[in-house]
Amino acid sequence: MFYWVMKRIIVGPILNLLFRPWVKGLDNVPSTGAAVFVSNHLSFSDSIFLPIVVPRPVVFLAKSEYFTGKGIKGRLTALFFRLSNQLPMDRSGGAASSSSLSAGMDILNKGGILGIYPEGTRSPDGRLYRGKTGVAKLVLATGVPVVPVAMIGTDKVQPIGRRIPNIRRVGVIIGEPLDFSRYEGLEDDRFVQRSVTDEIMYELMRLSGQEYVDAYASTVKERLAAEKAAGRKSPKPGADTRRAAVRISTDAGAPAPGAVTEIGGAAGVRKPGVADDGQTAENGRPQAG
Repeated sequence: MFYWVMKRIIVGPILNLLFRPWVKGLDNVPSTGAAVFVSNHLSFSDSIFLPIVVPRPVVFLAKSEYFTGKGIKGRLTALFFRLSNQLPMDRSGGAASSSSLSAGMDILNKGGILGIYPEGTRSPDGRLYRGKTGVAKLVLATGVPVVPVAMIGTDKVQPIGRRIPNIRRVGVIIGEPLDFSRYEGLEDDRFVQRSVTDEIMYELMRLSGQEYVDAYASTVKERLAAEKAAGRKSPKPGADTRRAAVRISTDAGAPAPGAVTEIGGAAGVRKPGVADDGQTAENGRPQAG
């Protein structure tokens, strides 16, 4: 009830009036049945704007820190997140993360829509970073379709560290559902998990037009934090992974986000983590030989 009141009566109308979100591909949202919505993650507000434009309820896996705050503010924040259809996601790995994914699996088993950010955290610089395989484990275990979603401009509305948003338009591009039923019975194969994750990230790169970096965003953030603590001047986030980046062509006449047909240079299209012979390396990079 709280979710629908916020969406239809309080928050939704205000955000639609101020930010005028545009959406492309709304017909790709399944009218019934379970699905996993995978999205790039540019801003805290991604989890607000996506549910606004999608007619069905979307339950997001949000970082567990939002649910463990202390004091009145912390308790109110946790209450808001729970009432707005968000579940705590432990990102520390191991058994804790597996337990969080089980909560997401319950949503899918009930026929709901689950929202996940494969990067695991917000992008530190607007680029698309390597996906974590948790989403693949969930998809392969349940057999539900994956709907890729590209959030456009939310990093300009609410950059990291900014509490009061800038008033400007945002966009949502919803891609065609991805079917991974061909991997049925291989949900425990780590190479298959990486292959599925890379295919998802490739589609997000294609829809969003972001530059792809073959490194985890969390690793880049940790390095930047360490450099800041040490008092060193930090280079542009992700500068050490520039060679691993793939950029959508920006030549004159290039297709707009959502209709990209060329990745990189004349060497042709290559999906993140996929070698020329179609093999996928465990570390996400093309295998040698």
